[in-house]
Amino acid sequence: MSATAWRFRRPSAVPGFGPAFGIALSGITLLVLLPSIALVIRAVGQPWSHFAAIAFSDRALAAYRLTFGASFAAALVNLVVGLLLAWVLVRYRFPLRRLADGLIDLPFALPTAVAGVALTAICAPDGLVGSVAAEYGLRIAFTPYGVFVALVFIGLPFVVRTVQPVLQDLEPELEEAAATLGASRWRTMRRVVLPVLAPAAATGFTMAFARAVGEYGSVIFIAGNIPMVSEIAPLLIVVRLEEYDYGGAAAVAGVLLAASLVLLALSAILQRKLEKERSR
Repeated sequence: MSATAWRFRRPSAVPGFGPAFGIALSGITLLVLLPSIALVIRAVGQPWSHFAAIAFSDRALAAYRLTFGASFAAALVNLVVGLLLAWVLVRYRFPLRRLADGLIDLPFALPTAVAGVALTAICAPDGLVGSVAAEYGLRIAFTPYGVFVALVFIGLPFVVRTVQPVLQDLEPELEEAAATLGASRWRTMRRVVLPVLAPAAATGFTMAFARAVGEYGSVIFIAGNIPMVSEIAPLLIVVRLEEYDYGGAAAVAGVLLAASLVLLALSAILQRKLEKERSR
């Protein structure tokens, strides 16, 4: 075996590899794998007719479209806005900068129910934002637009906090060197800055998207929860549980789990590709 062959355990001055590895593996198994396996067994352990009738009904398909469509759109918005916010917070100094930086974490600290009530209050037809939108014939609260607003609110910190450390490690001298060599600002961003930020940005996008798909508390207040219109998939799971249809709830949850795993796998492949291109 060559000296460059992959080794399970790399040399380290820090002791305790065995216990640390065992605890980590046990934690992943207990907290992630076992619940997921139990959900799959419960979902596929029922008659196919019942599974298909619940998981692929018109109501469920409408909930999937809204959940994944709004989550993807919100994650895209958060990707753009999050990159800009991280850039401003790292590269510029301005009054109340620390306060602005702290407010980014507000969706993390705020209970989701409180966030939902607050968003509903300002986006309702008589609210601060809703009243202005109503003048242009746009209704936000109790519509799919309300779902989108809530998902943007809860997902923004994931992009900012993922990209911000990478920007802090990116020396401004690299941008200055590119400028002295005659590169325009756009070329500097495209050839110097964005390749470094791409893996972190992809990670932030994935985290924002995954959080949005599973969000419940902040959405149900502002969505209106109208079947076939503004009902999200997590709410449909709760509805099935309230009807004591545990098989139906597991069926919808199984579809969400499968779709999320596929999307996360695609995201991981994209991140790996971006990291390889960066290392060239």
